[in-house]
Amino acid sequence: MTIISLVLAGGQSRRMGTDKALIPWGDEVLIQRTCRVALGCADRVYVVTPWGDRYRPFLPETIEIWPESPDLAPDGRRPGPLVALAQAVSVLAAEAESAPTWVLALACDLPNLNEAALREWANHLDNLPPSVMAYLPRSQDRWEPLCGFYRIACGASWRAYLEAGGRSFQGWLNQQSVAAIPRVDPAWLVNLNTPDDVAKSKGALD
Repeated sequence: MTIISLVLAGGQSRRMGTDKALIPWGDEVLIQRTCRVALGCADRVYVVTPWGDRYRPFLPETIEIWPESPDLAPDGRRPGPLVALAQAVSVLAAEAESAPTWVLALACDLPNLNEAALREWANHLDNLPPSVMAYLPRSQDRWEPLCGFYRIACGASWRAYLEAGGRSFQGWLNQQSVAAIPRVDPAWLVNLNTPDDVAKSKGALD
């Protein structure tokens, strides 16, 4: 079984007011931390972003940059994580000899991401029925789409969903067979969208 991690760093950080991927967190910035944790579980890690030059100085050579289109949607916003993942996975799936079995999708702003938990979750993948397309945490009756695993076969379904006008991750997940990851600490899923989020999360560490 091969796992490739795609760390998504294509958001505009509008509510944060600054690039949240570069927020200092201990001795690292957030994107460094997320990639380091992902490396503990995945065979390869890519940062999917339009701004590779911005992040490259913060990342080890083992982390590859996956260039995402800088184009904006008609509403002036980024196309969103589902579009970014679908584009990357379609390329990965075409690599006949090196295509991964699973893709670990991670937001770049998960300060409490737990490496041991990711490894434990990955150990469950081989036991999932072939019909299960995703293995994700569930919180407050919603799936957490950017902290979990997708079969590489999801690429075809994503393309069809997007071509039909879909954009909502929850909408796509509600059409699929998804297995819930058990015993997930809610703190691991905390992400940072505003300066208040940063202050609260750092305060919890003090």
